[in-house]
Amino acid sequence: MSTVGQETRGTDESVSVLVSRASQQISELVREEMSLARAEMTRKGKRFGKGGGLVGAAGLIAVLAAQALVATGIAALALVLPVWASALIVTAVLAVAAAIAATAGKKQFAEAGGPAPAQTIDSVKADLAEIKEKAHR
Repeated sequence: MSTVGQETRGTDESVSVLVSRASQQISELVREEMSLARAEMTRKGKRFGKGGGLVGAAGLIAVLAAQALVATGIAALALVLPVWASALIVTAVLAVAAAIAATAGKKQFAEAGGPAPAQTIDSVKADLAEIKEKAHR
């Protein structure tokens, strides 16, 4: 009888040692994965930062090019009209284009609805209801 008790005790100790070792290894693995993820995100963040700066510079240059094109349009119209009339016509055309873009943008905002992900929220609520229902059975 005493040998059976000792075998069970030895098994319990080895199981607790295995569980402790597994817990330690999982904890270490999670820490290493988090460190790897942090390093990867830092690298990607730097690249996104540089890319964002370059895209911003490209946007600024594009705005300057658009301004030069507007000036060119005014100068071309000034060949047949007074300069003030040419500038007024180009300004009116740009104002109409801005109004059209603003109206289209407002329509898109209205169609988008609120910022909350409504479909995802509904899906999560349905999942929770189903889990609760199955838990009560």
